[in-house]
Order: sequence, then structure tokens, then C-alpha cells
Amino acid sequence: MHKNKGKSIAQCLRDRTEYAKNPQKTEEGELVSAFACEPRTVDAEFLLAKREYKTLTGRTQERDVIAYQVRQSFRPGEITPEEANRVGYEFASRFLKDNHAFIVATHVDKAHIHNHIIWNSTSLDCTHKFRNFWGSTRAVHRLSDIICVEHGLSIIEHPKGKGVHYAQWMEDHKTPSHRDRLRVAVDAAMAQKPADIEALFTQLHEDGYEVKEGKRPSLRGKDQARFIRLDTLGTGYAIDDLVSAIAGEKTHAPQKRAAPTKEKQEVNLLVDIQRKLQAGKGVGYERWAKVFNLKQMAQTMNYLMEHGLTDYDALSERSSASTDRFHSLSAQIKTCEKRIAEIVVLRTHIQNYIKTRDTYTEYRKAGYAAKFRAGHESEILLHKAAKDAFDELGVKKLPTMKSLNAEYAELLSEKKAAYAEYRQVKTEMRELLAAKQNVDMLLGEKQHAVDNEKTRG
Repeated sequence: MHKNKGKSIAQCLRDRTEYAKNPQKTEEGELVSAFACEPRTVDAEFLLAKREYKTLTGRTQERDVIAYQVRQSFRPGEITPEEANRVGYEFASRFLKDNHAFIVATHVDKAHIHNHIIWNSTSLDCTHKFRNFWGSTRAVHRLSDIICVEHGLSIIEHPKGKGVHYAQWMEDHKTPSHRDRLRVAVDAAMAQKPADIEALFTQLHEDGYEVKEGKRPSLRGKDQARFIRLDTLGTGYAIDDLVSAIAGEKTHAPQKRAAPTKEKQEVNLLVDIQRKLQAGKGVGYERWAKVFNLKQMAQTMNYLMEHGLTDYDALSERSSASTDRFHSLSAQIKTCEKRIAEIVVLRTHIQNYIKTRDTYTEYRKAGYAAKFRAGHESEILLHKAAKDAFDELGVKKLPTMKSLNAEYAELLSEKKAAYAEYRQVKTEMRELLAAKQNVDMLLGEKQHAVDNEKTRG
């Protein structure tokens, strides 16, 4: 994002961030998260950092980049707005390594949920700026793919320069395997141009993968039970190939994903044929629905037998327990997220309060003069916003940054652990509830047939 002709940096920052935070697109601001800044005053905080940068370095911001933006879109119906915001926040945190303030605004006004991720070009310590590096676009793409794959989301395989129709790439979609995920991770690490193989392994470790070195190095992701050797990932991923690519002796070419394999069959709900016929469906639909229901009942029985749930009471008990655990984990995650958001806001306001305290003291000594305010409006605004936030949070004595950082790290660890289980329990709950509903429907139909037989008798 550059400064527009005829507008100040402050106006440009305000215009861009206000569009991203648009209440009509972000459910009244509920889908806006931030790091090291407060969404309500993000433009003023970005501007204040640039002024401190000028003071510390003596350099000015004229034709340079004032902020950066990444738009991140998701497949329709595949993700909730809340999870999309979390994915965007995780991407920004890992890409920027917590060196730049940013906001993530999730828009839900289109068929596809998408994030607007905006970060300040000036670093948090106000001593340098973010600079695009060679291949940064590819690095952004790869990191976003890694995170989406880790969350079980779709990615666009081998995008063309001009793009393809959305429906076209969706046709070839399949759930990524562990090897698919590892290939994406290695490709992303190679895009960072590591100096040697050790630097490559370090990057993979930072991206959340365990590395087992040796004659045949192997990797293990978050959800993997076992390590997978690099030389089993396909052509170009063996250790010798990677070393040669790093040395510039050959080019590392990401391997095209293998042809789709048969996916695990999920338990789907049975069709209520009678209700559909009463709603106007014809004979053709009835024939299709009967075949569909037979297949789903077979799939349901396979699921129940595989999980030892052939007893109805056991199925009911397991369904209730899974549902209760899902809601418990959901509440735990929301509690963690709420407190994490409070800590982020509190840390930001404490920093802003300290930075602007001297300016506000001078403003008070000047009798709150309009002339003084006009020259220091951003600092005064941030100072007042900090004081208001302390009042809203009921803060009487400011906590230390050390204690807040320790609590933040503990909550983040708790949230990550809960979220990993949350995804597993969510899938299990859906399958159990679908299986139980199918069994209930089948038992209901049998009871109805028995009642009709008694009536005729």
C-alpha cells in the first residue's frame, strides 16, 4: 500500500483500514482481530510508529510503502468465519514472526469467506521496515497453503498466472495426505532459499515439523503417528536432490499431486423419502433415494461394527459423551481466545500509554490548547484510548509486560492443545450423530410397519 497522490499518510491508512474493518462485512466488527494494536485506533498506531521511526533513524516516509495487505480466500461452505479469522491470524503471526503490528478482518459479504490481512511496514521497535524479498509472493502462497492443509482446508494446486475458473480446480480437490502436507512444507521451506540443508531443517522445525536427521532424514507433522522419510515423498525430495537444489546445481520443482484416491466414506444422513414425495418429488427421485439409503445404511452398519457400537444404548451414550466433550472444548477455546484478545489489547494500550504519556502531560500543561492538540492528535487519541481501555477492563494497577507475556504463552499453548482435540472430537461427533439418527430413522420405520400390520390384522 502506497500513499495516494493528494492524500496524507494518515488519510491513506485510515481509508484502507476502515474498508477492512467495515462493520457490514465483519459482523459488526466481531470478525476483526489484531496483534500489537487496537482495531479501533490501528491507523493512528501505525502512524505513531512511523513518527518514532523518523525520530530514531532520521529517515522520512515519502514514496515508500506505508503498509502491506494479503487477501486470503476460502472454499465456500468449508470454514466458519471464526475459524477463517483464526487461520488468517496464524498466517500473519508466522509470516511476520511478531515483528510488525497487524489486523485480520474476515469478510462474510461474499459467497466465499475471505480475510484482509494488513500489517504496518514499520517494525514494532520502529528501527526498520518490512521489505519484500525475492520470491516473497511464493513464500506467502506456500505458508498459507501449509496452514490451510494443517487445518484440513482446500488449497489451489499449481495456480496459473491468469488463474482458472473456481469450479474447475474444485473438481480435482481431495483431502491432502500426510505426504501431500510434507511436500507442501518442503516446497515452502525451499522457497525461502536456505543457505544449506541445516537451514532447511531449521525452517521446517520452525514451521511445526519434527525433523529426524541421519542417512535418510524424515519428517513428522502435528497429526502424524510416524515419521515419513524424505526419499519417499517422490522425485526431487531425497536428501541428495535437496542439497543439489540448494547449491544451485539443479532446480527444485514441486511435485504434482498424485491422482485422487478413493477417500474414506463418511456416514451421511438417510433421506426421508415420504416427506420428499409429499413435497413434490417424483418417481425418479424415489428410485434414487432408495438406492442412496441402502448404501448409507450399509455404511452406517460398517461404522457401528468398526467402533463396537452395535448396542443402541452404547451408541446413545457415546454420542452424548462426544457432544458434551465437543461443547466443553468449544467453551474452553472461546475462554482462552477471549482472554488472549484482552491481553493483546492490554499490552498494546500499555505500550501506547507509556509512549504518549509525556505528550499528554504537555498537552495538559498547555491547558488542552487546540493548537497543541492539532499537532499531536494521534498521540493524544492513543493516550485517551489507552485510559478508556483500562477503565473498561477494570485495571487499577498496570500489570508488567513480563507477566502478561507469560500468561499469553500459557493460554496459547492451552488453546493449541484444545484445538487439536476439538477438530478430532468434532469429526467424531458428526459421525456418531449421523449414525444414531440413521438408526433412529430405521427403527421408526420398522415400528411404523409393525403398527400398520397390527391395524390390518
